[in-house]
Amino acid sequence: MAAKSTEALNAKSSKIIELYGWDLLLGTIAAFYVFMVPYTKVEESFNVQAMHDVIYLRHHLEKYDHLDFPGVVPRTFIGSILVSTLASPFTLAVHLLNLPKLYNLVAVRLVLGFIILSTLRFFRIEVRRKFGHQVEAFFVILTAIQFHLLFYCTRPLPNILALGLVNLGYAFWFKGSFLAALRCLTLATIVFRCDTLLLLGPLGLELLLTKSVSLWEAFKCCVSSALIGVGFSVLVDTIMWRRILWPELEVFWFNSVLNRSSEWGTHAFHWYFTSALPRSLLSAYPLCVLGVFVDRRSLLYILPVFSFVLLYSKLPHKELRFIIGSIPMFNLSAAIAASRIYNNRKKKAWEWIYFIMIGSFVVSLGCTVITFMASYENYPGGYALKALHQIGHSNNTTYQWVHIDSFAAMNGISRFCENDFPWRYSKEEGIAIEEFQYRNFTYLLNEHSSIDGFKCLFAVNGFSKIYLQMRFPLIVLLKEPKVFVHGNLRNQDVAKSQWAGCP
Repeated sequence: MAAKSTEALNAKSSKIIELYGWDLLLGTIAAFYVFMVPYTKVEESFNVQAMHDVIYLRHHLEKYDHLDFPGVVPRTFIGSILVSTLASPFTLAVHLLNLPKLYNLVAVRLVLGFIILSTLRFFRIEVRRKFGHQVEAFFVILTAIQFHLLFYCTRPLPNILALGLVNLGYAFWFKGSFLAALRCLTLATIVFRCDTLLLLGPLGLELLLTKSVSLWEAFKCCVSSALIGVGFSVLVDTIMWRRILWPELEVFWFNSVLNRSSEWGTHAFHWYFTSALPRSLLSAYPLCVLGVFVDRRSLLYILPVFSFVLLYSKLPHKELRFIIGSIPMFNLSAAIAASRIYNNRKKKAWEWIYFIMIGSFVVSLGCTVITFMASYENYPGGYALKALHQIGHSNNTTYQWVHIDSFAAMNGISRFCENDFPWRYSKEEGIAIEEFQYRNFTYLLNEHSSIDGFKCLFAVNGFSKIYLQMRFPLIVLLKEPKVFVHGNLRNQDVAKSQWAGCP
C-alpha cells in the first residue's frame, strides 16, 4: 500500500515537473532578481509610485505622488491598478504583520513577473505545438541564460506591461487566431506603449499579404479594439489625472511628432543591432540569424519583428527596453537553430558547431552573472536610505526630515522605501546647494560630497565600469562613491556621532 502511494506521489510530482518545470525555472530566476535587487530606477518611477499610492492611499487621489511629480509625459494607471489589485492579498498580509513597505514593492513586482511569465508560457506552449519539445527546451534555456528579459519582466515599465500583450499576440499568431493577435497588439499600442504600432504594422501587413485575414476583418478588429482601449484609458486616466486625458496620445505627440525624446540622449541608427540586441540575446544573436536559414517557417515570424526593430532604429533616442518585445521571437529563431545543431551533432560537419554552441552558452551565462553583479551595485540611492534607516536615530521622538535629491531618487528610492514616524521625506527640487544650510533638514541624500552646515556621515558606492586586466580575476567591477548622506550639524545627535565619514 505504501509502495503504491509512493509511486502515485512520484508520478504526480513528475507530471507537475513536466507541466510546470520550465515555468519554475524561469520564475525562480526572475524571483531571485527581485529579492536581490528590489529597488527601482527612474524609468519605473511612475508605475512604482502609482502602485504605492493605490495600495496605501486608495481613494485619496489628492495625495497621490503623480500630482506633485507628474513626469515628462503622463502614463496610464491601468497597469498599476491591475497589478496592485492582484497583489492585494500579499499587501494585506504585509499590513497585518506590520512589515516595512519594501515588502509590498517585492510583492507587486513578483505579481507583475507572474503575469508576464504566464503570457510567455502561453507563447511557449504554442512554440512546442508548432516546433516540438526540443525547440521549446532550447527556447527556455536561451531565455534563462540571458539577463535582460527575466530581470526586466518584474519591473513596472510601460514596455513590460505592453510585453504581456505582445506575448499573447505572438501566441495567438502561432495558434492561428490572427484577429486575436491583432487585437492584443492594438490594445498594447493604445493603452501602454504607442510605439507597439511599429510591430502591429508589419505583422498586420504580413497577415494581409499571406491572406491570413482580409482587409475588412483586420480593419474592424483594430478599430473596435482601439475604441475600447481609448475609452477605457480615457475613463480611468481622466479620473486619476483630474483632466481629460488619453496618455499614449500625449506620449506619441511628445516622442514621435515633437521628437523631444532625443533630449535624453541619442544613438546611431545601427545601435540596436550592434549593441542592444547582442547584449540582450548573447549566444542567441548569431543563432537567430542561422535559424532563418535552417527552417523556412521562422522567416515569416522573424520578418515583422526585424522590421519593428528596423523602424524603431529611425528614432534617435534608443534604449534596450524599447525593443524588449522582440526578444522572445528572436529567441525562438535561435532555439530552432540550436535544435537543428543538436540533432546533427554526430555528423562530422556539425560536431565543431555543436561544441562552439555549448561554449557560447557557457560564455552567455558568465556574461549574465557579470551583468547581474553590475546591476546589483546600480541602486546606490536605495542602499543609502536603507543604511540611514538602520543606523539613524529612529528612536527619536522628533521628526527626522530627510531630503532626497533627484540623483538619489532616480537610483533606487521610491515611496516604498520610506519608513513611518519619526521619518519624514522631501523631494523638493531646485534647492541650491548653498541654501541647504538654512533649511531644517535633518539628513540629506545627494550626489555632493560636501555641503556647508552638514557633516558627511557616509557614502554609498555604485557601479562605475567594468575593468579588464591580464591577471586573475580577468574582469573587475569598479565602484565609486555615488550617493552621500549628510547630517545637519545643528542636530545634537549628528554633531556627537562617530560616523565613518565620507572619502
